[in-house]
Amino acid sequence: MRRRRRALSLLLVAATYLSISIATDTIDLTASITGNQTLVSARGAFRLGFFTPPGSSGDRTYIGIWYAGIPVQTVVWVANRKNPVVGSPGVLKLSPDGRLVIIDGQNTTVWSSAAPTGNVATAATARLLDSGNLVVSSDGSGSSQSVAWQSFDHPTDTQLPGMKIGVDHRNGFAWNITSWSSPTDPSPGEYTFKLVPGGLPDFFLFECPEKIYSSGPFNGAGLTGVPNLMSQDFHFAVVDSPDATYYSYSITNPKLLSRFIMDGTAGRMQRYVWLDSAWRSFWYYPTDPCDTYGKCGPFGYCDMSKTPLCSCLPGFEPRSKQQWDLRDGTSGCVRTTNLSCGAGEMKLPETTNATVHANMTLDQCRQACLANCSCRAYSAANVSGGTNRGCVIWGVDLLDMRQYPAVVQDLYIRLA
Repeated sequence: MRRRRRALSLLLVAATYLSISIATDTIDLTASITGNQTLVSARGAFRLGFFTPPGSSGDRTYIGIWYAGIPVQTVVWVANRKNPVVGSPGVLKLSPDGRLVIIDGQNTTVWSSAAPTGNVATAATARLLDSGNLVVSSDGSGSSQSVAWQSFDHPTDTQLPGMKIGVDHRNGFAWNITSWSSPTDPSPGEYTFKLVPGGLPDFFLFECPEKIYSSGPFNGAGLTGVPNLMSQDFHFAVVDSPDATYYSYSITNPKLLSRFIMDGTAGRMQRYVWLDSAWRSFWYYPTDPCDTYGKCGPFGYCDMSKTPLCSCLPGFEPRSKQQWDLRDGTSGCVRTTNLSCGAGEMKLPETTNATVHANMTLDQCRQACLANCSCRAYSAANVSGGTNRGCVIWGVDLLDMRQYPAVVQDLYIRLA
């Protein structure tokens, strides 16, 4: 049974003391930050320092990054979210081996970044950028080649413009965002948004180990479960390559403050924009009951314009009529007839266990499906530019589908 969701408020952290800037965005091997001291990025966009979440024990402090130019201290990254400094004031410094370390009053290391794989010069620095990224440069040059570690590779509960959510295949780590445990505790909470590798790029929201939402597979033009993602001020991009698979976004107006958070209040991804001296909710997902992962079970689909919400694909019938009569479609549907092919227009099913053939035409895809007794459905892998390219074949049950008023993409299902 799904855990009871905790009532979490938005993580708008009020300042608990007056921060004192040390008038720089950089520390080197000879400098450190302690107490109320902070770094401020070059154009004053972000601030880094120790903070205490409001309502928490005053003897627990964390190194965080927050917006420097707004009156509400909104924390977007926490270094030591699992291990606060307790009691004595903490110190953040750059060690000779290139690691950022936080030590307490007993000179015990509370947190450290990963050790760089390359050589670190005596000129190494850690610099807070105007993007909100904290970057360790092995030689102090700040060049992309000198980056030994960066906070953007270790997001907490917030995705800023330029941050990635996905998987770095080459280096073997993931970019995920996880909610705070509570408004007073930045340790990892119950909700995580991440990429699950396999098939087409598809991003999932988890409540502990359970999937509760899917963005829908990326088909080259967009995420098929998020049809209203684009806006005039917002550019969204998905990259799928042998080195990495991820999505990121950018803001066309550099003066606009925008952030995604993994909001523990309702267990959803939410976009906020700073307007009229307050954070305004721009959109969020999941948005309605049809966004619930697997709402209508295998071979069922959800349609908000129908009552009941769940329907079976043509050639299928409810597995349990009693459950469907009680408005519970999670048991899904079963076939009533033998197989042929038909088409429908909807959010693509989950592709984690589907097979992708990037170089097939749609007709070749159809022939491959008909020749494969285990094929349940097929679709184009990429529909960008209004053309069909590549092939996705499902040899597993079709799960997590929904119908939209507008055409998203054709899905060809084996029917009688």
